[in-house]
Amino acid sequence: MIDDGARCPCGTGLVYGECCGRWHRGEAAPTAEALMRSRYCAFALGLVDYLLASWHPQARPQQLELDASIQWRRLDILRTEAGGPFDCEGVVEFEARYRSLEGRGAQHEVSRFTREGGRWFYLGEA
Repeated sequence: MIDDGARCPCGTGLVYGECCGRWHRGEAAPTAEALMRSRYCAFALGLVDYLLASWHPQARPQQLELDASIQWRRLDILRTEAGGPFDCEGVVEFEARYRSLEGRGAQHEVSRFTREGGRWFYLGEA
């Protein structure tokens, strides 16, 4: 795990305890972008249970295995559509940079999110 006083891996510049740590401990992320950042952070920290819990039940895989050789290095949010605190749906386009045994790489995705019961969930690629 990461110390609450360490800089959050999601790139906001905040410390983990004031940023994604809150969402990882069960507080509802207020926006689709905040959920996206917390999911990136969960990938970086290996928090499989959080990733599965934040995936919408209709799209969630039965299990998830993370590749321990991948080191997530940086998240860039390229754009958002809706996904605010009063929206029910949102889209976040991002690029996540990583380093693996094969070298450096980037994952680009346009992700869809939905909010149900006051909580945002990841639906999958748009």
